[in-house]
Amino acid sequence: MKNNIKYSILELATVSQGNTIKETLNNVLESAKVAEENGYERYWFAEHHNSEKAASAAIAILIGYVAENTNKIRVGAGGVMLPNHSPFIVAEQFGTLAQLYPNRIDLGLGRATGTDGVTSQAIRSDFMQAAHSFPSEIQKIQNYFSLANKSSNVRVGLAEGMDVPLYILGSSTDSAHLAARKGLPYAFASQFATTHLFDALHIYEQEFQPSEFLSAPYTIAGINVIMADTNEEAEKIFTSLIRMFYGMLTGNMQGVLAPVEMTDEWREILNHPRLQQMLKFSFVGDKENVKKQMIRFLKDTNVDEVIAVSTMYSAEARIKSVKLFAEVMQEINVNLQVEMK
Repeated sequence: MKNNIKYSILELATVSQGNTIKETLNNVLESAKVAEENGYERYWFAEHHNSEKAASAAIAILIGYVAENTNKIRVGAGGVMLPNHSPFIVAEQFGTLAQLYPNRIDLGLGRATGTDGVTSQAIRSDFMQAAHSFPSEIQKIQNYFSLANKSSNVRVGLAEGMDVPLYILGSSTDSAHLAARKGLPYAFASQFATTHLFDALHIYEQEFQPSEFLSAPYTIAGINVIMADTNEEAEKIFTSLIRMFYGMLTGNMQGVLAPVEMTDEWREILNHPRLQQMLKFSFVGDKENVKKQMIRFLKDTNVDEVIAVSTMYSAEARIKSVKLFAEVMQEINVNLQVEMK
């Protein structure tokens, strides 16, 4: 288990039933401010398209919105779905963000499109070719940020030499091989893609090649976190996430619905093998319960950082959960410091 484990937030900007997108984005900013006050390392946005239930489409704009209204927390993409974008434009956007908010901007890059095939075609007609060219597309972005690119005919001058760390995102073992080969930090989407987490982490650790960007492996694991003062309250709040995932599986997406009592029926639905697998790394409960779960997870994975998704109906309940999870992680880190002495 690593020492001084960082903790962060992955923002999906899901729209609760009855809320407007504007209200959702206002709540996102409040969450980011609370995260900064409570020692979170970074606040990342995930890119999704063609969904009225998710407000995280234009994430470069949202990154600027949060960075402008906070002071020190790192803000970034978790991630930019690169097949949707020109590497040149990505470099321009994140180079500009880095100029405005120096040493605070992260750029996570993923191979998926964050949407359905028809929408992918509308976003970028050659998205399939771009997906297959993911490693070379990453290299283009690295080139645009490099000072050596000053001699090139195609330049992104405002990005050259700027400190924008790149992260490889993934939900399979393919991304682990790539992150290791390029010597970049690696973030795994285990908040929903749980099957290959341990294999991917092992591959990355074993195959990692030091680079000018990173001397040793650095891993981040995505998790779902729903905390409250009592286990019963947290379980009730959790039903909103269960219902959302259930809607995804049954083709009946309704956004984030108000929580209901955790009945035997909902427990049975949660225990369905497919849903259970997707929500395997969900940490639900009060401080004592979640702390025990987190210690076990951190020992099993040996990750450097966890990044939490907290999909909840109530903005107030989410703020409470953000604060409680910070307390849990701070207590874990204090205990680790004591054990090291």
